[in-house]
Amino acid sequence: MTKIQVVIIEDHDLSRVGLTAALQHSGTVDVLGSAANGRQGLEMIQQYKPDVAILDIGLPDIDGIEVTLQLKQFQQADDSLQTKVLMLTANTSEDAVLAAFAAGADSYSLKEVSVEDLLSAIQLTHEGNAWIDPNIARIVLQQAKASKKTPQDAETDTTVIKATDPEYQAILETEPLTDRELEVLELIVAGCSNAVIADKLYISVGTVKTHVRSILNKLCADDRTQAAVRALRSGLVT
Repeated sequence: MTKIQVVIIEDHDLSRVGLTAALQHSGTVDVLGSAANGRQGLEMIQQYKPDVAILDIGLPDIDGIEVTLQLKQFQQADDSLQTKVLMLTANTSEDAVLAAFAAGADSYSLKEVSVEDLLSAIQLTHEGNAWIDPNIARIVLQQAKASKKTPQDAETDTTVIKATDPEYQAILETEPLTDRELEVLELIVAGCSNAVIADKLYISVGTVKTHVRSILNKLCADDRTQAAVRALRSGLVT
């Protein structure tokens, strides 16, 4: 299996070294290099052209949002530079999250993420999907809901968080969600865990998991966050 090639841009030495070691040990990711600031990171991305750039927002020279903006400008001039951007940061502020996606970031994860989930985020980002940390998902979901536009508006819109599959609505027409699944979906959008959903609906956690699996299948979603985004954008949940 071909490894996903990444570059890490992180100013804290221990974090950078530890992340490099963890990803290399996974066997599925190849760390081509790492940089301690934004300018070095941009040079490294242009040199190695990795599949995914993993970068922090709080860098000592130019922040991760500016790095992302400059990378997108470079990509407009160089078709061979197809690097995706995965923000890996401790910053949970709404301004930072929305600014990152507006700049062109593909995914956003907090540093407290497990190695397993980070590897999933890297894989999904590499495949062209958005991975959004559950702890900041509500911010993105609210933005997605607020950014619903008419076709005329969409013609001039240049900042879109791409997390939808154009085929899933056709699937819903042939296999719609049940009333109970809609109730579960509404609570997923509200950020509830399986245990909380079970408590609110007076059902077992096992039953909740069954409903969640069915919802993900019907929405063609990879995870709960993607299902919630699609639910809001399609009008299933308002």
